[in-house]
Amino acid sequence: MLTDSNLAVNGGTPVRTKSFHPWPVWDDREVESLKDVCTSGQWWSIGGRKCPVFEEKFARYQDAKYGVCVPNGTLALEVALKAVGVKAGDEVIVPPYTFIATASACLTVNAVPVFADIDPDTYCLDPDKIEEAITERTKAIAPVHIAGCPADMDRIMAIARKHGLKVVEDAAQAHAAEWKGRKVGAIGDAGTFSFQASKNLNSGEGGIILTDSDEVFDRAWSIHNVGRVRDGRWYQHEILGGNYRMTEWQAAILLAQMERLDDQTKTRNANAAYLTDRLSRIEGIRPLKRLPEVTQHAYHLYIFRYDPAGFGGLSRADFLKAVSAEGVPVSSGYVPLYREAAFRTDLEACQFAGRRIDYSKVYCPATEKACDEEGVWLFQNMFLGSREDMDDIAEAILKVQQASRG
Repeated sequence: MLTDSNLAVNGGTPVRTKSFHPWPVWDDREVESLKDVCTSGQWWSIGGRKCPVFEEKFARYQDAKYGVCVPNGTLALEVALKAVGVKAGDEVIVPPYTFIATASACLTVNAVPVFADIDPDTYCLDPDKIEEAITERTKAIAPVHIAGCPADMDRIMAIARKHGLKVVEDAAQAHAAEWKGRKVGAIGDAGTFSFQASKNLNSGEGGIILTDSDEVFDRAWSIHNVGRVRDGRWYQHEILGGNYRMTEWQAAILLAQMERLDDQTKTRNANAAYLTDRLSRIEGIRPLKRLPEVTQHAYHLYIFRYDPAGFGGLSRADFLKAVSAEGVPVSSGYVPLYREAAFRTDLEACQFAGRRIDYSKVYCPATEKACDEEGVWLFQNMFLGSREDMDDIAEAILKVQQASRG
């Protein structure tokens, strides 16, 4: 327990009293783009001007051939899984350290999410654990580029080719991220992005499926447009789909937001590199490892590992409370997905074709440690500010460390 009266948590003066960089960032470009949609009278993406342009522009930006926009990132995952051929009873290998949509999308398409543990140094899906999880029912792997840091796509793709599996990249947090000079999203058979309010590219809600495959593109397009066929008749429905179309309003905002993405990504990376240098000098603080093949990080989150031994045995909960009081918002992040009640009580609606997993028996030690003991999050908007902002983060941590050793 911390008793030092200099700490803000105990009534002292905080290191920082001003806010970090505001989010979202917008100006007249968003306003004019929305006015353009409004006055055009074309608010629907069918026949619209904004959505098709954004699909093509974002796909090209992420080094992909095709893009299909949908209302949100969760639906993007569902459509992508169906488009690569995942069917009822198939198994999809996913990490348990991620937002629930990575796994719930599998359940929604009547597939079975199988949890494989994360690499303790990167918090991305551990390739060594993937092979251990493969069964005769495995159809796909869904690596997550957590925090905006690409997973080890070389090893994941090699495993997928070896076993004849599909790969759907969950790149919800990884706009502009690169693996060996290529942006993520179409390294696998398909990739999905979210444009939800907190994301680095933001339209409040929104999502997209990217792919280089003509076949996957045709299926994704058809699924998102009520089973219609591209260049077919209006009432020609050859597969079951849904109305998963993005509106022109969302695309209008995204086109304006894209104009800032490169500069914002550079700023986040520069500030993150500076902060990593500072935090790496603090005993008990270990920034997550960035593999050399990661040629660009998105830094939707900045995650570091906390070790109480460097802070006089101070619990992570007390560390988070004390640092936040100093004006630096931090979070413990996820809980292991297999511990969520939804995976214990709400599975009857999904028909597993004779296969049912008891998620109460799943245990992934690296994920448990990340969630329960050591993971600490900082947020992307904090990295759009100045180097002095990064100094405040480091100084707040150092202040808490000094008090903990009291």
